[in-house]
This record gives sequence, structure tokens and C-alpha cells, in this order.
Amino acid sequence: MIDYLHVSIAEQKLYAFSQQQLQATYPVSTALNGPGEQNNSGCTPRGLHYIRAKIGAELPLNAVLRGRRWTGEVWSPQLHAAYPQRDWILSRILWLSGCEVGRNRLGSCDTFRRYIYIHGTAEEELIGQPYSHGCIRMRNDDLIELYDQLIAACPVQISEHATQAQILHLLTKE
Repeated sequence: MIDYLHVSIAEQKLYAFSQQQLQATYPVSTALNGPGEQNNSGCTPRGLHYIRAKIGAELPLNAVLRGRRWTGEVWSPQLHAAYPQRDWILSRILWLSGCEVGRNRLGSCDTFRRYIYIHGTAEEELIGQPYSHGCIRMRNDDLIELYDQLIAACPVQISEHATQAQILHLLTKE
């Protein structure tokens, strides 16, 4: 089971660990506006978080979610063309909650109240570069693979500059 996630904004990657051992690396897309914690900033929040809710178990690949509920739709190019302005949230949602009061929890910087998720996207060709509105986007197949392996309330560290080598070094020091 995956018991720790680390998102590197610099590398646009998510690292999945089990008992301090790297299990998988996934490309992601964080915010086009860069890192930041303020409400309405469109930025990806930094710091320690945990997965407060897992939404979408058993849904089909590319299931369309709005307001954290399945619309009954499954994304397709035709559906996309019919609704070109939608911010497509697909397949699964991992809803993040901040752990650091004043940084990413409570007040004007609350990750949970900002509805920051790790979620699937219709724009998989943009994965690997900053492009989201604050969330962490993943390829749908990758997200489903990860979703099923996560422990309850899995910790998620989001860092601006960390590299894989730095993350591995930090984990082995603990």
C-alpha cells in the first residue's frame, strides 16, 4: 500500500512511497499560476497535506465529476467539443486538506476549502507542464492505478523545488 505521496512542482512529478521505498513516479500538471496558498489565486498550495476524501471508486475511466459527484457522463472528444469551457475533472478525486495552520489550513489559505484535488483530466497531452487552476492533474490511467493503492488519509507533501534525489534523501534520514 502507498503510505506517502510527494509532489514536486519543479519536476511536475508525483512520487509514491511505501515504507519509505519509492514505488512509482507519475507525471503531473500543477498550476499555471505557480505555487501559492491564497484563496482564489489559482495556485498549487505547498506544504504538508493529507487525502481527506477519496471520491470515485468503481467509476468508469474518464467519468465526468462535477461538485464531487458523477454526472453520469463519460468524457469523449464529442462531449469536450460540446462543452469547451469546462474544467474537466475525470475518473477519480483525491481531495486534499492542509495540515499547516496559517500556511495551507484555515483562514484565507485553506486547501480543503479551495477544493484542491489530485484528479484526472481530459488534457493528458499537457501533463508534465504547469497548466491547472491549482489542482494536481494526472493521466486518468495513472490516477486509477494510484487511487486503489492509497492508505486512508495518506500524507501528501507538495514542494516547490524538491527533486527526486532530495526527496529520497529526506525519507532515508527519518
